[in-house]
Amino acid sequence: MLSEFKAFAMRGNVVDLAVGVVIGGAFGQIVSSLVEKIIMPVVGYLTGGIDLSKAAHSIKLPVGDPINIGWGAFVQAIINFLIIAFVIFLLVKAMNSMKKAEAAAPPEDVLLLREIRDALKK
Repeated sequence: MLSEFKAFAMRGNVVDLAVGVVIGGAFGQIVSSLVEKIIMPVVGYLTGGIDLSKAAHSIKLPVGDPINIGWGAFVQAIINFLIIAFVIFLLVKAMNSMKKAEAAAPPEDVLLLREIRDALKK
């Protein structure tokens, strides 16, 4: 059973997934820092100094303590998600264009084989 687990853990897909999770976590922290330290202060300045992450609505109840709904933190989480999704989209788009550029030029031996094939057809 130990050898089966080792074979499973050392397969390429599992290692690739682990690397992706680690890089994704680090990338998430970078984007969260970007949003919290750069984008949200600009948004706060444009909105007159409002710190959106602390924005809340309080509902007063006839009995007991009021309920605070922190909608600002939710909006900031949505902004984080949109920025992360956009940056990932740009990265995937760049990687796909690089793959297309690589795939556009076939290797020289393939070109020679195609020439031989075309010559044999004639």
